[in-house]
Amino acid sequence: MYKACIFDLDGTLTDTLESLLFSVNETLKDMELPVITKEQCRSFVGNGAKVLIEQSLKAAGDTGLSRFEEAFAAYGRIFDKNCTYHVKPYPGIEKMLSEMKKKGMKLGVLSNKPDRQAVHVVEEIFGKELFDLVWGQKEGVPRKPDPAALFSMADLFGAASEEVLYIGDSEVDAATGNAAGMDTVLVEWGFRTREELEMAGACRIVAAADEILDMIKEEEKER
Repeated sequence: MYKACIFDLDGTLTDTLESLLFSVNETLKDMELPVITKEQCRSFVGNGAKVLIEQSLKAAGDTGLSRFEEAFAAYGRIFDKNCTYHVKPYPGIEKMLSEMKKKGMKLGVLSNKPDRQAVHVVEEIFGKELFDLVWGQKEGVPRKPDPAALFSMADLFGAASEEVLYIGDSEVDAATGNAAGMDTVLVEWGFRTREELEMAGACRIVAAADEILDMIKEEEKER
């Protein structure tokens, strides 16, 4: 039986694409560089803010990343003020989380988003009481796909890897969960296509939050 469930944030629990796109393009505008499209932004997210800015600069013409430090600093300031811009939970997420909580499961969030913004988004959208742990990218927490943070979270939850369900929306999440030996589910409603998810190697792909609850119920019956 699953004792805990750990989630990615962007593209999994919350639709944050508008906030990311807005902040990147405001950064590029300030630097008098061409903006990126929503589809470009969608393909750039998942590996943390540094990779997002690197890819955005390259798309804007700075292929040598000569202005990276300037862009990264500007993005940090802009995103800090706009990290909840048009952010909303995906359909069925709040009901799913409530049902998990009723089952006594520990709930965590592990994001490659900077820690301060990750915590702010979770608390703004879901409140401060729902999740037991929320970790973003910070000193001492290796960035996904390194599974170290998943192991640390599971340990704090008092759960073995096989007792933790990990939910994400990208190839980064599949690699992270698989490396941790956790049952790993990828969601179709996030930032990657179905074809990309199938290539990523998760144990299961779902199209609706209810399917995750069904998976938990199936596991309970087997135990």
